[in-house]
Amino acid sequence: MNFQLDLIQDKVEFFEADTIRNLEKQIQTQIEINKAILLEVQSVSHQMHVEEGHRFYSAVVHFKMQNNKL
Repeated sequence: MNFQLDLIQDKVEFFEADTIRNLEKQIQTQIEINKAILLEVQSVSHQMHVEEGHRFYSAVVHFKMQNNKL
């Protein structure tokens, strides 16, 4: 029986929240989870949108395996 494991090289995740603190908590939680599969943050892009007086926060985080982790 042969097992073949493919490593995840890149991963992009999207987050949204009603406060910037909640957004930061979501991202930090996912950073810890992705460390277990040897992914580190490559870049972060975030936005704030106001609709009818309410603020909405979103972010895109690009996780990437670092070459020295192989």
